[in-house]
Amino acid sequence: MPFVNVRITRDGVTREQKAQVIAEITDTLQRVLGKDPHLTHIVIEEVDTDNWGYAGITTTEYRRNPPG
Repeated sequence: MPFVNVRITRDGVTREQKAQVIAEITDTLQRVLGKDPHLTHIVIEEVDTDNWGYAGITTTEYRRNPPG
């Protein structure tokens, strides 16, 4: 039973886009690994950009002041 956890920032991803991601990951697991789609679980976790950080700052701050 495959379980795939996808984490993305919460910033404008539509319900339709998430449905497409779920469908395409499920299809890939079936096509490449022969996994049964009825036993495949995909979870999309949306994380607020204030709760996602790298290089010592939040994603919110990074997007306000990108390097360069």
